[in-house]
Amino acid sequence: MATSTLEERVAILEQKIETLAPTSPKPAWWKKIVGVYKDDPEFTEAERLGREYRESLRPKEDPAA
Repeated sequence: MATSTLEERVAILEQKIETLAPTSPKPAWWKKIVGVYKDDPEFTEAERLGREYRESLRPKEDPAA
């Protein structure tokens, strides 16, 4: 078995790692959907209804207190 130096072994490993690792990072999933609902009246209505529902869950102030 041929003996190799530590530097040679590290160089071989680095070459193998380069083939495994992607060269460019994958874009974040949320960047693909940013702005999809811009100016969408149905989404605006869904937001309004959600806000109305959340506000209905808040305790009402007691006017007698």
